[in-house]
Amino acid sequence: MRYLPLNQNDRAAMLDVIGVKSIDDLFHNVPESARLSGLVDLPKHQSEAAVEQHMSRLSAKSVSAGSVPFFCGAGAYRHHIPATVDHLIQRSEFLTAYTPYQPEISQGTLQALFEFQTQVALLTGMEVANASMYDGSTACAEAVVMAHRVARGKKPVAILAPGLHPHYAAATQTLASTLSIKVAETTPQMGTDADVIDMITDETSCVVVQSPNVFGEIVDLAPIAAKAHAHKALLIAVFTEPVALAAIKSPGEQGADIVVGEGQGLGVGLNFGGPHVGLFACTKKLVRQMPGRVCGETVDANGERGFVLTLSTREQHIRREKATSNICTNSGLCCLAFTIHMSLLGDAGLKQLAALNHENACQMADIIDGIEGAEVLNDTFFNEFTVKLNKPAADVVQTLADKGILGGVPFSRISGGQHEDLLLVCATETASDADMQAFEIALKEAL
Repeated sequence: MRYLPLNQNDRAAMLDVIGVKSIDDLFHNVPESARLSGLVDLPKHQSEAAVEQHMSRLSAKSVSAGSVPFFCGAGAYRHHIPATVDHLIQRSEFLTAYTPYQPEISQGTLQALFEFQTQVALLTGMEVANASMYDGSTACAEAVVMAHRVARGKKPVAILAPGLHPHYAAATQTLASTLSIKVAETTPQMGTDADVIDMITDETSCVVVQSPNVFGEIVDLAPIAAKAHAHKALLIAVFTEPVALAAIKSPGEQGADIVVGEGQGLGVGLNFGGPHVGLFACTKKLVRQMPGRVCGETVDANGERGFVLTLSTREQHIRREKATSNICTNSGLCCLAFTIHMSLLGDAGLKQLAALNHENACQMADIIDGIEGAEVLNDTFFNEFTVKLNKPAADVVQTLADKGILGGVPFSRISGGQHEDLLLVCATETASDADMQAFEIALKEAL
């Protein structure tokens, strides 16, 4: 069929309805520095073989996390993923049923989602969980929107604790800015999450607190929850490392109303940045306000067990401003990988994995504290902590990278330049004694 583009009259009519003068006006929020001023610098044509060779040379420049000593975290974590996970998610009945648009026909997919929801609810200490979100940051933003909806707009202020990951805060600000939600942000600073208690008022719809936070600190959520509930506000608990929930008291036990976070650490590899999988759970009384899909268990006409999508109408994803969420599907394959990994570990295995992570992190912290020019700032941590250096962290990380060691994440990289002397270091169960020794030698030389 011939492609018939819009004519000038069509474009003018559309722009008039939107309320802008030109197509360029649609991009006014994009900084000039991020816009292309001309064509992309690419050759006009190449043979298929030449393109393959060029792409192979480019990919050879990438360094995989498993090929060098690796101590990066800051929201994405390297864990050992059993080969069984990859084998099972590539089975055609799972791989081709990524999004069940006729869900009741896909009973295997729905059963896996039901298992996933059960695991997330148990992990977070909550009553219900949905069938996943895109990632942790968008789940956090959706939770704030949900809290605003629960408050029916009468409490317009959402408070973001200083230990919330800056990327999560930015995603939340972006979504909130379109919905008349006021976001009270705080400057990222260690040891100050408890100060949000003094910010809570009757105008507060929710308080967003991360634990372990972006600095690696464990935060006591209970007193914050108590103050929030006293003002009829919701506590949204955030995490970026799911394995940590096997070692610390669950957010649900500490009074959280909504728990959101990143599930990538279980079953999903780093994959050079994605895709990831967002986790979302809440109390039962809030379930009808929860975004995304929910899978339920029922029985069919013959009394046999079956699974269905529930609490979400078929029209949910096309209701525009009346929809409860911006999400139109779920991270199906990634949450399946999460489910398989969790099933392989079991309760005892997950706790053992958490213990190994904490043990390695303690060993790493002791090593760094013994190096002149480096100081571990944390009183508490799980598998990630903050180090203060006597030089800019970005320069030190580059020096270590030149020696074949990925030595952590400069805090300035994720915070827009704040705290240039702080380095986030993570040691999971994959960090060997040899890796730690190589890090110690390289850091001493760099400092």
